Amino acid sequence: MIVFRDESDVPAGFGPSVVAIGKFDGVHAGHRAVLERARVDATPGGAKVVAVTFDRNPLALLRPDLCPVSLIGVNQKLQLLADSGIDATLLLRFDDALASLDATTFVERYLVEALHARTVLVGADFRFGRGGAGTPELLRELGRVHGFEVDVVSDVRAIGGRRVSSTWIRELLDAGDVAAARRLLGRPHAVWGEVVRGMARGRELGFPTANLSPQLEGFVPADGVYAGWLVDEGSADGLRPGLRYPAAISVGINPTFDDVHARQVEAYVLDETDLDLYGHLVELQFVARVRGMAAFDDVDALVAQMTADVADVRRLLT
Repeated sequence: MIVFRDESDVPAGFGPSVVAIGKFDGVHAGHRAVLERARVDATPGGAKVVAVTFDRNPLALLRPDLCPVSLIGVNQKLQLLADSGIDATLLLRFDDALASLDATTFVERYLVEALHARTVLVGADFRFGRGGAGTPELLRELGRVHGFEVDVVSDVRAIGGRRVSSTWIRELLDAGDVAAARRLLGRPHAVWGEVVRGMARGRELGFPTANLSPQLEGFVPADGVYAGWLVDEGSADGLRPGLRYPAAISVGINPTFDDVHARQVEAYVLDETDLDLYGHLVELQFVARVRGMAAFDDVDALVAQMTADVADVRRLLT
């Protein structure tokens, strides 16, 4: 997948294209339905399939008090969009200049002049342009002027009728229900970041862990112990081995000790005691919650629980 970070990056003559526009936070089942529709629409005539999205939630600039924590970071979003099989993503920096752009200019600059859109797909609640003045109805009017069609894609709904949304997935992750979040995402929820040196307490207890930097990408679920996978994407110099290991993932401050004051995300790779991941970029995929975070009376009790946790993780992943 090609990534354009500005309309000037799009080569002359690019297109025609079928464009899907949205925040794509999580690239969940609803988003993938839009992208799949775009791929189908692009087949006749061999048009390119392009996602137009933003480097942050627009609310982070417009209403930071109302802006939710993103489910995924920019690197995760680009990888998930690439995995969907589309041809390109136009990743726009949402700054004051873009926020002040009127709806008509947005369409002309990005959809018409840069991408030569043949069809544009949006959700029913899509808004664009200064003050959110642009609606699907306005987009249709502009499409008639500039020669593209507009396809408003219906919501994907789960059993029970609730709309699949990033908000719902955040609620589930806040509750630690990563299994239900997985069903809405169509894949395990994940965080992504660099492995840094910690206090080495896990190694002392016989369960060495890979500690993720606090500057990780992805929504961190509720405190607790989870069964999941660690995917080693290699060192920051670009090496990507892609090795995948079963792991027990811990989220929280480890209340048995009184010297950890910030939430930590760390993972013990099952049956591996000499794995050197320092400086590597890794993805931790959450499959199921084993238990909540708890304080133990002494180290022996903690080690006994960790041993039981590993057994539970092994069972859940097989």
